[in-house]
Amino acid sequence: MSKSMLLQLQLLLLFTSCWRGITSSPTDDSAARSGHGERGEPGFEEQHQDSYSTFASEFFESKYMTEEGYPFPTAPPVDPFARIKVSDCGVTKGCFRYGKPGCDAETCDYFLSYRRIGADVEFELSADTDGWVAVGFSSDKKMGGDDVMGCVHDDNGRVRIHHFYNVGQWAKEIKRNPARDEEGIFENNRVTCRFKRPVYVSREETIVDLHLSWYYLFAWGPAIQGSITRHDIDTPPVSDHMISIYNYDDVFMPSAAYQTFSSPFCLLLIVALTFYLLMGTQ
Repeated sequence: MSKSMLLQLQLLLLFTSCWRGITSSPTDDSAARSGHGERGEPGFEEQHQDSYSTFASEFFESKYMTEEGYPFPTAPPVDPFARIKVSDCGVTKGCFRYGKPGCDAETCDYFLSYRRIGADVEFELSADTDGWVAVGFSSDKKMGGDDVMGCVHDDNGRVRIHHFYNVGQWAKEIKRNPARDEEGIFENNRVTCRFKRPVYVSREETIVDLHLSWYYLFAWGPAIQGSITRHDIDTPPVSDHMISIYNYDDVFMPSAAYQTFSSPFCLLLIVALTFYLLMGTQ
């Protein structure tokens, strides 16, 4: 082999060696450092599959898993309905009770409370019914032309607050509903609810200003598919005087069954009949 050919062969080998050093060594080093060696060798790590399932699982782990590998806790449940406190009646809120003497918000035929909270009035209503319970604001103690707030138990078990306007003896639902922060529950065959309503509202026929005094109409009754029907009693109770939200009274009104025996005339009649019967047995 001539010297020129030998020199060319040496230069070729040198060039090949340099090329391998430039292209192969850094990659091999980085592969070893990153754990991407050959399968079965130390440091080998499976390549990510190019698929949606792999991406979704990695996204879930990075977004919804803690460092310990446990899922983040779910949102806390909604607070249960707070029981109505009758001990506040006449002190920090006004109350009306209709039914058996000594009844409370869970045993009265009908219960209503109200109190001012800033620019709002908070109402609490409860009645012995599986349908609806309502309060109306009237200028004359009679149904007709009244602003009414009602809590209605629907077929899904929820209690929703509705706004009505009495047209004669018929309650028409009004889309504009001033209620907010509403909550309700149906339990032990009772509809109970709580909501706030602004003291002052823009002047409108179907919504009254609560800073003025009104007669309060109390009513409750059954519902069909979330729609109210006629109230339970023919003559629902009415406050005997106009109510001001700035006065916190605790008013009890006996239901019809207890009104009979509480009447002075009826008591006198019972005494007379008892005396007559005792005299007749002698």
